[in-house]
Amino acid sequence: MSIALSRRALVAGTAGLFAAGCSDIIGPPPAPKLYVLEPALPRDLPGGKVGWALSIQNPEAIAGLDTDRIAILFPPSNLDYYAGAAWADRLPSLVDSVLLEAFEASGRIAAVARQADVVRSNYVLSTDVRDFEARLDQPQGAPLAVVRLGARVVNARSHEIVGYRSFAREERATVNSVDAAVAALASAFAGVLGDLVPWVLDRPTPE
Repeated sequence: MSIALSRRALVAGTAGLFAAGCSDIIGPPPAPKLYVLEPALPRDLPGGKVGWALSIQNPEAIAGLDTDRIAILFPPSNLDYYAGAAWADRLPSLVDSVLLEAFEASGRIAAVARQADVVRSNYVLSTDVRDFEARLDQPQGAPLAVVRLGARVVNARSHEIVGYRSFAREERATVNSVDAAVAALASAFAGVLGDLVPWVLDRPTPE
């Protein structure tokens, strides 16, 4: 009996050491590759400078996009994410930062800030991210980047909505890869910014 017990103990101990050794070799899963969102900004737009101030609300997003993961849409409607890759921050936070930079780069407004900065403004820009994903609509083909934002301009004093519009752009990636998908998303977002920023800046000075 003692011999049998000793053998079982030896087998159990050997298995434990083997498992521990494998754990050290395999280690934790690798950290995801982080991507920043750097679309081309609409610089030096035609038209005079506006005489009013703008605050930008932090964008909202549907649950599947309110994350730092980079979304893929498989037809017809299966939302998934790229493995081993992520945005450098939650997508709404990245969009918020880029919107602020886009208005600053326009050359047409001097007073623009995030609403969280609690500054006095004449208009408030509210946006919601409705699409920001790579769509694998072609078997083995390059994905289609789709970006769609809803935008509302609100009079900060009267709280009246003075403008609403949906902005959307699509851009085909060059190849089927994460790098190419991120580049296509940035290009599509640049197109959205090119339409959204001047549309907001066309507001008249509120009374």
